[in-house]
Amino acid sequence: MLTVDIEKLVIAPGQTCLDVGCGEGRHTLAVYLLDGVLSIGVDVSERDLATAKGRVVDMRPHAPGGAVGFAAGDATALPMADETIDVVIASEILEHIYNYLSVLEEAMRVLKPGGRLCVSVPRQWPEWVCWQLSEGYRKTPGGHIRIFDSTHLRREIEQQGFTYVGGGSAHALHVPYWWLKCLFWQREQEPRVVRAYHKLLVWDLMRRPWLTRMFDAVFNPILGKSIVLYFVKPLPDGATSQGAVT
Repeated sequence: MLTVDIEKLVIAPGQTCLDVGCGEGRHTLAVYLLDGVLSIGVDVSERDLATAKGRVVDMRPHAPGGAVGFAAGDATALPMADETIDVVIASEILEHIYNYLSVLEEAMRVLKPGGRLCVSVPRQWPEWVCWQLSEGYRKTPGGHIRIFDSTHLRREIEQQGFTYVGGGSAHALHVPYWWLKCLFWQREQEPRVVRAYHKLLVWDLMRRPWLTRMFDAVFNPILGKSIVLYFVKPLPDGATSQGAVT
């Protein structure tokens, strides 16, 4: 299930999209399905990259002519030359990184003028509830080390030189699951209610029924677990290319 709305990134044939902190490659592979696009995923986890690479074989029959690749790399020191990327996705990674401003600086460096940036982070208040319910949730190695205020984060990204062009939210249905998960964090075996909710999420992912789609549409603006922000790197004359739309 995607957090980023790929259509809002307006990725055209011949362009290159970089998914920073790609994990197991969900956004990288979604972009791979676009015609004539080069999709690159970068992550520090060799294990996650191996999983992502293994999924390429299943996706290849559905790719109309794009290309995909995965590489190990640090989001604060990307292995790309200046102004070589058309689109950068940084989905659910800034909350894991101490020097997250370096990630934004690197995105500005590698993006071409007129290039697009998408950043998503956990919404402030549902994340705060998770932190209150479970100390283990926030102290898990590799877990979340900060809670973002989306207004402040948008301002910080704009201070890097980006122009804000729209926003959104996602995954309202996931929030109660994480609250339940945190509430029973110390249990050696998850209670039945947590396992049942997980089955609901899997069912929703596979079937995408209208009822849960409607739930997300109604509640995402206030309950969506992720806040999604879209930006454009200005052209040299101060104008902007066609970017994401709200």
